[in-house]
Amino acid sequence: MSFFSINQKIGDIVAQFPAAGEVLKEYKIDFCCGGDRPLAKAIEEQGLNEKEILDKINGLYEKFRGRLHSKDKSWVDAPIVELVDHILNRHHGYLYENLPAISRLTALILKVHGGNHPELSKVYRLFHTIKMELEEHLIKEETIQYPAIREYAKSGSEADLKRAVAVIAELEKEHAGAGDILKELRKVTEDYAIPSDVCETFERTYQMLREFESDLFEHIHLENNILFKRLFELQKNRA
Repeated sequence: MSFFSINQKIGDIVAQFPAAGEVLKEYKIDFCCGGDRPLAKAIEEQGLNEKEILDKINGLYEKFRGRLHSKDKSWVDAPIVELVDHILNRHHGYLYENLPAISRLTALILKVHGGNHPELSKVYRLFHTIKMELEEHLIKEETIQYPAIREYAKSGSEADLKRAVAVIAELEKEHAGAGDILKELRKVTEDYAIPSDVCETFERTYQMLREFESDLFEHIHLENNILFKRLFELQKNRA
């Protein structure tokens, strides 16, 4: 039985079935910034096997269907403040903890291995660009949008909802910029391939960069494809 089709939007598939994101990562299909596209379009653009990908997603859904509301919780219908708290605790918390550590590691491997691996200069620049942009981005969310959402949840005020929606276009643009940098990091590092002449610190740095990419994909997906859509729907229903 097929639960998902190639004509569905990528973000909608992952919103309904979060574990599908792991399949999409395997095929390097962008489900955060590119989540508003039909799956068919991404498959066609990348020359991928349509049946293979769809069979994997649907097979995984069949396997996980009995426990979707535990480990692989769907955030589509959760209270909106609960979703905001999850993003803050899981994803903002991850960034606050790991951005400084990855910053130190990228600087260290550049000093130690930069002579033999000139690509590390670009890795350093790209990471510190996204780090700076994300730090500013988190402040914007935590001081403008999220407080407005909390106030709206308590008051139902149209003004509070309007404040939460007004910043979405800017946040989405910043998400797209972060996604572009992640793609460039993938390209520069040749998918985080580990050279044969490097140390364990180099390996650890690339491992953390992969984890950073994975967490940020999930973070942006929750906002672009679920949180922002819910805010627009709330606004539409008030019209």
